[in-house]
Amino acid sequence: MSLSAKNILISKLKANGITDESVLDAFLKCERHKFLPSVMAHLAYEDTALHIGFGQTISQPTTVAIMTQSARIRKGDRVLEVGTGSGFQAAILAEMGAKVFTIEREYDLHIQSRDRLEKLGYSVHTKWGDGSIGWNEFAPYDAILVTAGSPTIPTSLKNQLAEGGRLIIPVGDRESQKMLIITKINSSNFETEEIPEFKFVPLLGKDGWKRR
Repeated sequence: MSLSAKNILISKLKANGITDESVLDAFLKCERHKFLPSVMAHLAYEDTALHIGFGQTISQPTTVAIMTQSARIRKGDRVLEVGTGSGFQAAILAEMGAKVFTIEREYDLHIQSRDRLEKLGYSVHTKWGDGSIGWNEFAPYDAILVTAGSPTIPTSLKNQLAEGGRLIIPVGDRESQKMLIITKINSSNFETEEIPEFKFVPLLGKDGWKRR
């Protein structure tokens, strides 16, 4: 893919309010076309969500960038991603120097993304399981990014935040969500900001949506 296609995408991200240079630099370094089926690679640097099979999507680049910027990632941060999908968001976090832990519910998708991330040289901890309950073994996390829409804020995810940590999660119904940015002040106090309006695939699991 040409550098010009990436630069056009970077310009779109800037126009959509992305100012964090570390986020923009990660997008320049990360090869989004390598996270898509080959027949869709020509669409990789369009600012749009794309289907990757298994009822899942690779999120719109602007959405990935907003979530990442909102998490205020610093090098060395311990970050949990709920919903590995294609592995692109995990790769962006890794490019920023985060220690990344990511969970995927769909087994075949988990295997694909795990193998892809390994092949591309990303050192990411992957797991097949129910992301709605987090990954307590490696908590606390400086940031948790949930890449699927939830009906509520899972208590388990809030509990797995470090003090000062940020949970980025879309919450709403199955058709529309608000992006919540939840900062943990201490064990009983949280601050919440919100950004409308998004549409994610549903977060399935014990503390998310149930399958229809």
